[in-house]
Amino acid sequence: MAERKRETVYQEVTDRIIAELEAGRVPWVQPWGTPGAKAGLGLPRNARTANTYSGINILILWGAVIAESYPTQNWLTFRQAQAMGGSVRKGQRGTTVCYADRFIPKAERKRAREVGKEPEAVPFLKRYTVFNVAQCEGLPETAQAGAQPLPEREIVPQAESLIQATGADFRSGGSRAYYAPVEDYIQVPPQPAFFEQINFYRTCFHELGHWTGHASRLDRDLSGRFGSGKYAREELVAEMASAFLCASLGIVPTVRHADYIGSWLDVVREDNRAIFRAASQASKAADFLLAFRPDETAGERAA
Repeated sequence: MAERKRETVYQEVTDRIIAELEAGRVPWVQPWGTPGAKAGLGLPRNARTANTYSGINILILWGAVIAESYPTQNWLTFRQAQAMGGSVRKGQRGTTVCYADRFIPKAERKRAREVGKEPEAVPFLKRYTVFNVAQCEGLPETAQAGAQPLPEREIVPQAESLIQATGADFRSGGSRAYYAPVEDYIQVPPQPAFFEQINFYRTCFHELGHWTGHASRLDRDLSGRFGSGKYAREELVAEMASAFLCASLGIVPTVRHADYIGSWLDVVREDNRAIFRAASQASKAADFLLAFRPDETAGERAA
């Protein structure tokens, strides 16, 4: 029964992502640059704990923000709203998010003791409901606060600072951007070669997303060749990592490789857990990179 419920959650979210991609919308950049977008840039966060959501929940909550034109990216559970002195307004429908973890059943602990082995954890996935603070009333003003976009003149220095802080081997030149995993370096064209110079930073973030997958860092499989499923899956991770980094730094995310949508669709249609894995890996990559910011550490993630 638990396995069936878990598969239902995977399939429901996967079907939603497929529908967005088929309509030509990319969920990890969608909330900005569309007429209905009212919320400021940033990752969705819990209004009570200030923790930002991670993985697939970023895509789910960004999707809700744009679909309902919410003015903020702050969310609460029903009980959290009450604990803050407010309440969810009557008739409001919440947004379902997912929580994944592992636990060790008692029977497994007993078996492990009997055979003298380490117990094996069992993965579980459950869903719970959150409400945008715009759906609530009686909350303190602090619940409405959100990340404000950086002034335009500060955006590039913020991105430049993070890139330099990573210590990644960046090489400038040529007409292509790529990450070379064997030699462990990133090649990008000179910034003036970009039609919109801000795309230089978006591209750097994409390649830094790949860079985090090196065996000495987050150790992802970077062996996929162009056109393969492995390649498409890694591109998904890098694209979402770039979007998460952009949102964190006040830069509007865009799709760097819109022509990959077809291959992304193939991946998520083939495996209803693919988008969950990619979003989780992208969050880990973004957190890994944001931890390099001078005098800053990446915030703890909420489930």
